[in-house]
Amino acid sequence: MDMTSAVLTLYELNNLVREVIEENFDEEYWVTGELSDVSTPAFGGHFYGELVQKDEGSDRILARTRITCWARTYSLLRLRFQKEAGETLRKGLQVKLLVKVNFHEQYGYSLNVLDIDSTFTLGDLVKRRREILLQLEKDGILHDNQELSLPRLLRRIAVISSATAAGYGDFCNQLEQNEYGFHFDVQLFPAVMQGEHVPESIIAALEAIITPSSGGDRGGLPFDLVVIIRGGGASSDLSDFDSYELAACITQYPLPVMTGIGHERDETVLDLVAHTRVKTPTAAAAFIIDHQAQEAALLDNLYLRITRSAEERIQHEKQCLEHLRTVLPLLFTNFIQGKQNGLPLLRQRLLTVYSQRIEREQYKLQLIKQRMDSLDPRLLLKRGYTITTCGGKIVRSIEGLAEGEVLTTQTEQGEIYSKIVLCKKS
Repeated sequence: MDMTSAVLTLYELNNLVREVIEENFDEEYWVTGELSDVSTPAFGGHFYGELVQKDEGSDRILARTRITCWARTYSLLRLRFQKEAGETLRKGLQVKLLVKVNFHEQYGYSLNVLDIDSTFTLGDLVKRRREILLQLEKDGILHDNQELSLPRLLRRIAVISSATAAGYGDFCNQLEQNEYGFHFDVQLFPAVMQGEHVPESIIAALEAIITPSSGGDRGGLPFDLVVIIRGGGASSDLSDFDSYELAACITQYPLPVMTGIGHERDETVLDLVAHTRVKTPTAAAAFIIDHQAQEAALLDNLYLRITRSAEERIQHEKQCLEHLRTVLPLLFTNFIQGKQNGLPLLRQRLLTVYSQRIEREQYKLQLIKQRMDSLDPRLLLKRGYTITTCGGKIVRSIEGLAEGEVLTTQTEQGEIYSKIVLCKKS
């Protein structure tokens, strides 16, 4: 070591480095990377953060540098970026930045952000959504939730949302104030609906819904439908719902899942894999009410058809009876006139036959009326009968039933759920 070499202070050395950088890196450069440790400024403040490059295979950080965007530039870039890409400059976002290399004696090396390419980020988001969908399709689960059948009656509704979200209040109010007077049992399972913790929070809520303690496991699944609603919020927050783990949980979920988390032009991976997608929380409530109204109309139609058929049958039997009342006396008179011998005995036989026929027809008429009355589903339930369905279809035979399927038995007091268990013959 040459002890005669000039000794520099740290400031002097950093000053030399700055001069070298300014002389050799005086141009502007486009650079790509992932935002990290972002500090979102208050109104009118500067933007600070880190730009990192990760290894695609191991996610290990290969390079890292500080970035700065001065307040005036940042206010313009932020608005344009949100409008074009539908995103905010947040942690984890892939970006393409126009930068100028900067070195400060006190703060060291950094990049000063001058512009941002919105199309690069937008393309990355689209690419990520496409990759998630392709992986779900490769796993064979992309459409699993969409293939589930909606229950005939959507009465027990599990809602995943923020408890303070205006959309949740709108959803509940619309269900309660429906014009048909339908009653719905709604239970909230709170979850984070904005930020990087959205996927894990919603997954935790989904797991809580199907636990017995969530709604009192009544012999089967405790709810008829799961509704995920957000209500309000910026479009830039919707990318929080683009998660493979969350999408895979939805596709394999045992209950139909409905989403109402965005606006008309927005589309997330969660929307694409859910059973039913609507635009808003109020649209979700309207869908449920309309579904119930359609089922109620179907039941009313069946009731009218049964009633009309019974009335027509009763009227027909009355006409037949009236015809017999008219014809039999004439036949009796003609027979008396043609047969003088054995008149008393014949008279008695005819009167007996006449009386017996009248009694039989009246009894048949009474039985028919009783049968027609008994076809009323509400009377069947009141008389102790039950109606058993599987997958929305009435069970008439054990044929076609499989182990593990859930049966729903409707009684006057409520519903009973049972699961089919295969019994082996000894």
